[in-house]
Amino acid sequence: MRRYVFGLAATAIAVSALWGQPAQAGKANDTLVWATDRESPITDSSYLNTRELVIIGSLLFDRLVHLDDNYKPVPALAESWKWENDTTLDFVIRKGVKFHSGKELDAEDVAYTLNFIINPENGSFNRSYLSWIKAAEVLDKNKVRLTMDKPFPTALTFLAGAGNILQKGHYDNAPARADGKKDFGAVTSIGTGPYKIAEMKPGQSVLMEKNPNYWEDSPKGKPVIGKILFRTIKDSNTRLAELMTGAIDWVWDVPKDEADRLVRAPNLTIENAKTLRISYLTFDATGRSPDKRFMDKRVRQAFNHAINRKSLVDNLVGAPSQVIDVPCHPDQFGCSENVTKYDYNPDKAKKLLAEAGHPNGFEFDLHAYRERHITEAVIGDLVRVGLKPRLVYLQYGPLVQAIHKGQVAAANLTWGSSSIPDVSASTGHFFTGSPDDLSQDKTVIAAIQEANGTIDPEKRAAIWEKALKRIADEAYWVPMFTYAKYYAYSKNLDFKATSDEIPQFFRAKWK
Repeated sequence: MRRYVFGLAATAIAVSALWGQPAQAGKANDTLVWATDRESPITDSSYLNTRELVIIGSLLFDRLVHLDDNYKPVPALAESWKWENDTTLDFVIRKGVKFHSGKELDAEDVAYTLNFIINPENGSFNRSYLSWIKAAEVLDKNKVRLTMDKPFPTALTFLAGAGNILQKGHYDNAPARADGKKDFGAVTSIGTGPYKIAEMKPGQSVLMEKNPNYWEDSPKGKPVIGKILFRTIKDSNTRLAELMTGAIDWVWDVPKDEADRLVRAPNLTIENAKTLRISYLTFDATGRSPDKRFMDKRVRQAFNHAINRKSLVDNLVGAPSQVIDVPCHPDQFGCSENVTKYDYNPDKAKKLLAEAGHPNGFEFDLHAYRERHITEAVIGDLVRVGLKPRLVYLQYGPLVQAIHKGQVAAANLTWGSSSIPDVSASTGHFFTGSPDDLSQDKTVIAAIQEANGTIDPEKRAAIWEKALKRIADEAYWVPMFTYAKYYAYSKNLDFKATSDEIPQFFRAKWK
């Protein structure tokens, strides 16, 4: 923590010295430059679903359905749809849309994309969002039928949140990895979106340029800014310094105390916006990892009582962030908070640890991948009840791989649900028996399967409430808070933050 405080002081000094310099570089070059600390070795969010790649995907690709500002499904690459019955959904594909390659979109492309994603052999990260599709069938050149084994009431919402439509045969020439399997994520991204790839420097930057042939009537609108450049800048102080000099135009995930300082900068707009992202701790309750202590519910309950979540919200995140007690966002359909709640109670945490045979706490590895200052604050709370966490800080991809291999006992993670406003995109992702499910609770898995199989909203909500109660009773997670993300961007940039945590750069323009 001490190093972090010094870092903040250094940033404040650097920012103060730069306040008089206008940020004109992006406007002058018609290039919107945005930066985060994470690397993007590829541009396909189907094979690395970081938030950065979701954003890049919104620029490069379109989907059948789009969610408007009220989370209502509206036509996109599908100009219309019709439920033939509870398990059959037909789409009319929009005519005249072209891929960046020049090839015109048709039903074959849509069927190819969706069938590829749902095939478990292809290893797409988006399969969990679209596995309700049994098959995508071409009815004619501009009509596709989706069939399901059982009703899936949020089909349109999920199609809007996953399934970037690709050209037929997109992955056919994927290069081979060292193990002989195809590296699908390495294929150059070619979509129908408002921007296309101009230059890719893996792990450093992704340059996109405006698609001059972007289709009319897109709910995204016609792109205005000529080029959009994503850069990886690991150090937060450097990102802010470059923002102040105009070398970059837009950043987010600015720590609260930094944002409070930056609000005085005359050349920046500072905004704290609501998101669908949540922060949580998860534990290996199954004993797959070498550390078996988290199989004991009392240990997991102790962690729930040990963390001062309200302090995290008040001091590190800021309004409109809020404390949560369930593994979903309150704005998602079905996210009932009528569950067992764990108050901040260090004494109770110590008692539970003692009952579990750890009166002096224990050492363990706590994995994390972003916003180190939040994980360090969590560690501070855990230390106060006698625990001895060792922070293991990784990039997101390697951390997910370690979890899937059973190498992680406890982790501080975040989840944005791919901005899908339904509990099935949060709880439904982590408690369904997949490699991401660290509890493998058959009761929860069965309840979620039942909830996902009914189109009756009231019945769905009631079943989800039962599943969430079970998860809370067993303390499989420490749900911590919803994110309210601080944005800092040039006053020359006309930009509006949205709660789906997908910055709409395709609608941005210069003032």
